[in-house]
Amino acid sequence: METYLVGGGVRDHLLGLAIKDRDWVVVGSSPEEMLAQGYQPVGKDFPVFLHPKTHEEYALARTERKSGKGYKGFTVYAAPDVTLEQDLERRDLTINAIAQAENGTLIDPFNGQQDLKDKILRHVSPAFIEDPVRVLRIARFAARFDFTIADETKQLIHQMVANKELDHLVPERVWQELAKALATKQPSLFFMTLRDTGALKTLFPDIDRLFGVPQVKKWHPEVDTGIHVMMVIDQAAKLSDDIAVRFAALCHDLGKGTTPADILPHHYGHEERSIKLTKALCQRLRVPKEFESLALNVAEYHTHVHRLFEMKPATILRVIEALDSFRRPERFEQYLLAAEADSRGRTGYEDLPVPTVEAFRHYFSAVQAITAKQFIEQGLEGVAIAEAMRKARIKVIATVREKADYKQ
Repeated sequence: METYLVGGGVRDHLLGLAIKDRDWVVVGSSPEEMLAQGYQPVGKDFPVFLHPKTHEEYALARTERKSGKGYKGFTVYAAPDVTLEQDLERRDLTINAIAQAENGTLIDPFNGQQDLKDKILRHVSPAFIEDPVRVLRIARFAARFDFTIADETKQLIHQMVANKELDHLVPERVWQELAKALATKQPSLFFMTLRDTGALKTLFPDIDRLFGVPQVKKWHPEVDTGIHVMMVIDQAAKLSDDIAVRFAALCHDLGKGTTPADILPHHYGHEERSIKLTKALCQRLRVPKEFESLALNVAEYHTHVHRLFEMKPATILRVIEALDSFRRPERFEQYLLAAEADSRGRTGYEDLPVPTVEAFRHYFSAVQAITAKQFIEQGLEGVAIAEAMRKARIKVIATVREKADYKQ
């Protein structure tokens, strides 16, 4: 019985990154022997066990073969005669197919170390095509590590797209990979990699549709809507670690992909179209409600931030109320972060201040200070309290605006 550290733990160690999870493969053992040594079995489909002390995962060396038509799962063979190299061969990428023995020796039958040095993502074997999730994973690794895909692997993915292998992906798994990709330092690389391999149109058609759609150059020097959205999600990644903010930034302009051709490069009414498309995307991928809710808020109201100095105080208050900001002030901050990313996600605007965002924060802070208590003390009741609070909030927004020195 021999144990080896495998997969991401070895890869991240070689890249000088912190190891978050350690996975081990066991060669020359059996389920019975693992149980006899105190390991706890987990799962039903694969021979995986938890170490009795560290609780890290130990999997018996195994081979996998695709079973049935389409994406129906795999037939697993795990036995003491399965070698380490056979186990490594079933993995997706060469950089994930490196093992480390207990004495520190590296076992690298597919030259993963060289690909790490060259920053290349390369498939281990033609079996890569048997699992369409790997297309999402390789795009996510491209975003996480800023690696490029080997030409032969890119060709393989194009083949998978042509054969409609990606049509069999489970929605929850697509969302899981998308959420992980949005958590990277430069999430745009995930989408650009998918686009480069021909997979974006299948997996995220509403995003793919944005590329090539023009915007008014005066406000969008980058012109292309797809490029703008990629810039926005990268700016969101710089502003916040909140995946919900980044997802909202991704969806905010989806409606521009369906703008009638005869009004381009203008996008009148794109907010309403963005709401509809965001709802459809969230339903298709079964996106958690909290993410969907914020994305819909941002799709509907992101342009209000940009027009803040033109809006009436009553309209400003209406937006604050629509966001449920008094009950959930964190939602208002998420909204502002997404709007700031939208402003900065334009060529030449990346490092410029966004005065409307800061002004909106001041307005909200001012109206937060107005509570029902002072009106109750005046003897008001019921609806009269709400109406008095509304008038006072509108007035304070106007007062703050007059006193402040915000520059457009």
